[in-house]
Amino acid sequence: MLHFDCDYMAGAHPEVLDAIVRNNGTQTPGYGEDDFCARARQLIKTICDAPDADVHFLVGGTQTNTVVIDGLLRRTEGVLAADSSHINSHEAGAIELSGHKVIALPTIDGKISATAVNDYLRGFYADETYTHMVRPGAVYISFPTELGTIYSHDELKALSDVCRHYNIPLYIDGARLGCGLAASPDVTLKDIAALADIFYIGGTKMGALLGEAVVCTNKELLPRFFTLMKAHGAVLAKGRLLGMQFEALFTNNLYSRIGQHCVELAMRLRKAFEAQGIHTFIDSPTNQQFFVMPNSLIDRLSQYATFEYWGPRGETESKVRFVTSWEMSDDDITQLVKGLKVKS
Repeated sequence: MLHFDCDYMAGAHPEVLDAIVRNNGTQTPGYGEDDFCARARQLIKTICDAPDADVHFLVGGTQTNTVVIDGLLRRTEGVLAADSSHINSHEAGAIELSGHKVIALPTIDGKISATAVNDYLRGFYADETYTHMVRPGAVYISFPTELGTIYSHDELKALSDVCRHYNIPLYIDGARLGCGLAASPDVTLKDIAALADIFYIGGTKMGALLGEAVVCTNKELLPRFFTLMKAHGAVLAKGRLLGMQFEALFTNNLYSRIGQHCVELAMRLRKAFEAQGIHTFIDSPTNQQFFVMPNSLIDRLSQYATFEYWGPRGETESKVRFVTSWEMSDDDITQLVKGLKVKS
């Protein structure tokens, strides 16, 4: 059985796992105060060209979004985000559970525009009753988006400019950041660090067993962040396990290599599907590919591969998602395409 459900179906990339195994017997201080985390932080700050940034290691994406957004916002504030964003659609109300409202904005292909953010903020402050309302205290986007699309450098710059005009932080969810950067023609990790006030580099979906690296380039936004992490139960006692993995991911260009591999396989998958007359409903350049398929073909292909419905099953055809990941090979794509051609 082939698995295209998500990009954390398998364990860790061999180079990441090797780093853990090699150092398994090493004893260090806990809570991220070890040499592995220190070296990983320095590698990340160097590649981001952000020498003064703070870097914190957390376990998972929902946990990271919850802790960061809780840290950025006051009790009476909410966060502006795409209506299709992960925090609004697939995190079980984690942000609201922490006491903050997700203020959903309409999107184009999963992206919110600087114009939409500016219009909302301008309208908010133009309303004489805004003191009775939830104040937008931050803007959240993801790179790539929930639909696998990516922002251009100009789009990110425009969003950053609006946020700085209104003096609210721009926070970027980077769960699949490596794939977004691999697919982008004009955005680099340095650009992300320069344009966002805070972002995270996803490890869980990019070859780590678990872990996300939060990078805060505006340290005044998150005072005593470690204490907030602890209060949320988000500090790993054996923090070195996160440091080991991110040190490996940012050694020998591994993080970039994983992203490029995932995107190359996704483009091959897409091309092969389209050659069989199966077309996408979202133009995603990253490792998530979305197709509209006849239900009969979905049922037949499900005998050979696992993948996800993207919404409810339709009467005759449905939307589905296929995701490529670090452990897949060209042969996996070949076998998947053969499954398209097998007659029941």
